[in-house]
Amino acid sequence: MLDATIGDEKMTEVPMYDSLAEDYDRFTHWTNRLNFEIPLLERLIKGEGKAGAPRILDAACGTGMHVIALAQLGYVCAGADLSPRMIERAKSNAATAGMNIEFRVAGFGQLQKTFPDQLFDVLLCLGNSLPHVLTLQELDETVTDFARCLRPGGLLILQSRNFDSVMSSLNRWMPAEAFSDAEHEWLFQRFYDFEADGLIRFNMITLKRRRGADWQAKVTSTMLYPQTEQVVLAALTRSGFTRSTSLGGMSGESFDPHSSPNLVVTARRGS
Repeated sequence: MLDATIGDEKMTEVPMYDSLAEDYDRFTHWTNRLNFEIPLLERLIKGEGKAGAPRILDAACGTGMHVIALAQLGYVCAGADLSPRMIERAKSNAATAGMNIEFRVAGFGQLQKTFPDQLFDVLLCLGNSLPHVLTLQELDETVTDFARCLRPGGLLILQSRNFDSVMSSLNRWMPAEAFSDAEHEWLFQRFYDFEADGLIRFNMITLKRRRGADWQAKVTSTMLYPQTEQVVLAALTRSGFTRSTSLGGMSGESFDPHSSPNLVVTARRGS
């Protein structure tokens, strides 16, 4: 379980994501995902730089693939993640791509202290990362930290699952993912447990085998706070964000609480 305390004692443990770092780029089909998601990000980000290319901070960058793709398009990017092993992978991926990108280990609530002399034009929090903040107080502290990293009027882009739909349907299962190379096969199955306290336990089963051999299984879990649209928008307002807009996915469609796959929120830091 994630130790998600925010305040003077910051979020410090990410066993699920440290464990997953080696396989994360196998689990995620990055070519398809980036081809789908980057066009919307570009439309939202274009023109945000006050003096040259917009400066972008990815607050939960994982293995760094979004910021690498954006840096390749000419944006000035930095990435942070709570998982040291994810940051190691991000640095390796950037080096392979020939990109010089600043990556630092930092959890939610630590970002302004980690980048104290920088104000960004855009802050990203993608990939269902924000629901790892487990209480309203921690959510407020996290969003306030986002605001402190942005210039006045700067743009915040959040992406998470549509928990309005998840909590109404109580759908536990997500599609399985598969990967293979010349010697090995991987299968990844994700599912939820809906806990009595209102949180969700997010589980991933990773199956791996050398071709022709027996499967080996690993199960990892972490907790999520199923943040509905109302919860997210209210937290943004309390932290001084304005002009919030909700979309239903990375194709830019309108948000429908019943049917949208994702909740994508954009908002502006107040002046």
